[in-house]
Amino acid sequence: MSYVYSLVSGLLFGIGYGLLGLKSPAPPLIALAGLLGMLGGDQLVAHLKEQLAARGQPPAASAPASTKPQSGGEAPKPGQSDENGHG
Repeated sequence: MSYVYSLVSGLLFGIGYGLLGLKSPAPPLIALAGLLGMLGGDQLVAHLKEQLAARGQPPAASAPASTKPQSGGEAPKPGQSDENGHG
């Protein structure tokens, strides 16, 4: 499926080049600027997705299980296992 996305995005860029009157293939400086823009956009999208995913989770969901308080009862004594087999 990524080949289809690549082909479609290439067609869109080709149409854009034609509308702007740029040579295809682009001169090296223009091509490098375009590649830099594509890499920057890719990194920006990945960063935004990561930020949005982090906002959707409650803080407790990302905490390791060992930091959760025990539910009732006394803390296990040294050398004794808790109900999860830890200890």
